[in-house]
Amino acid sequence: MERRVFVAAMAGGLLAAPFAAGAQQAGKIYRVGLLDFSTPDPARQAWWNAFRQRMRELGYVEGQNVTFELRWAQSDDNRLTKVAAELIGLKVDLIVTSGQSAVIGAKRATSIVPIVMATGSDPVALGLATSLRQPGGNVTGVASISSDLAGKRLELLRNVAPRASRVAILGDERDAGARLNMEGTEAAAKTAGLTIQRVPVGSAAGLEAAFATVVRDRAGAVIIVSTARLFSYRKRIADIAMKHRLPTVVGLREYVEAGALVSYGTDFSDLFRHAAVYADKILKGAKPADLPIEQPTKFELVINLKTAKALGLTIPQSLLGRADEVIQ
Repeated sequence: MERRVFVAAMAGGLLAAPFAAGAQQAGKIYRVGLLDFSTPDPARQAWWNAFRQRMRELGYVEGQNVTFELRWAQSDDNRLTKVAAELIGLKVDLIVTSGQSAVIGAKRATSIVPIVMATGSDPVALGLATSLRQPGGNVTGVASISSDLAGKRLELLRNVAPRASRVAILGDERDAGARLNMEGTEAAAKTAGLTIQRVPVGSAAGLEAAFATVVRDRAGAVIIVSTARLFSYRKRIADIAMKHRLPTVVGLREYVEAGALVSYGTDFSDLFRHAAVYADKILKGAKPADLPIEQPTKFELVINLKTAKALGLTIPQSLLGRADEVIQ
């Protein structure tokens, strides 16, 4: 497994798209809206900092030729509607979104202002784009087709917890992207001969009850479907899973850093940096309808060996050798 590298090389992809204009308009100060469905968690702040840094590398200096308007929805749908409308009222030149709910909220707020997804699920299945190659509307960016990764995560689960024949999927079913992810995992589990148990959870208050259901129904491991809501509770999720001695597999390394067992997915800082490339092209005149939505093609495997030892699990040496990072 290669180390963390984001490669945008799909045929006809963004890097092959022509510039519609050669450079930023002289003297213009661009206003870029940043919309995050979650809370100002330090990890999410780091993702947005990666976006800002890449924008600076592309020639956008905050306070000189660009201003950033960052809004947090605090995992509240009503607040999302309010802050999305606020960004439109500020006449931003484009909106960059983090979290599936954020892109949906931005799309509801405008069909005109360009929207760049830094993260998100299948935009075609969710009705946000006509196709990946030709989005056709005002939404473009980077998307992870969750069903494509479901089989890989189940394979990892079988490697680290081979005795688990019944697996729980923990996710917030209010999130459209999470539902797609859970459905993809269920389909992959049938092929793998595993029994899947869907357990909905959408708040910190519901975590204990959700895990009590997992334990009652004798699931031997848990797949966490991360959403902007659940991300803020990742340490709590890891702690409860450890209390019940349940191995956990998830798509974001931040969960493993908080104590989960294994993650397999993209480095979100890379995704946010790549979203800046989209923003640059749009500010130079490219139309989101013509910019293909790309999928990450390189992924990272992170293993928390300390958690494995606490659970009494032996991680195969072959798997440790493939890991991009092993937390001791």
